[in-house]
Amino acid sequence: MVSEKILDREPSSVGDESHSTTILNVLLDNIRSAWNVGSILRTADGFGFAHAYLCGITPTPENKDVQKAALGADEFVTWSHHMDAVKLVKGLKKEDWRVWALEEDEHAQPIDQIANPTLNTVLIVGSEVTGVDPALLDLTDNIFYIPMRGQKRSFNVAVAFGVAAWVLKA
Repeated sequence: MVSEKILDREPSSVGDESHSTTILNVLLDNIRSAWNVGSILRTADGFGFAHAYLCGITPTPENKDVQKAALGADEFVTWSHHMDAVKLVKGLKKEDWRVWALEEDEHAQPIDQIANPTLNTVLIVGSEVTGVDPALLDLTDNIFYIPMRGQKRSFNVAVAFGVAAWVLKA
């Protein structure tokens, strides 16, 4: 199901909008919490992400809890639901999309190593319990992690997306 809302504005691009046509999208890989999905949609709108790919068991804005947490952002960030995220990403890569993931991984770089993307980019965030599907990680161009200073090894997925979105748009 694709959102039926027609955007009243052009999707925001990265960096100086007068010189850039780079589009940022987000892919949510099996995010269980409707509240986190809504929060991510709200944050995606705030940072000018154009589209959200909701994959696997990720609830869509048809869910009342997603709507409640999104506070209307689901009207501005277009979305689509895909059962097979791997198939989706393979298709996006054929269309020359850059694919980045936010995940703890032996190949991951600290998030402060992110450079403003110059190509259309999809950022993948995954389940708080199982992380991003390893088959998706194998398809990524870059993997980033957020260094942790406390005792916990990860942030809530919506918070982590907010940190990454801010870094991408900075």
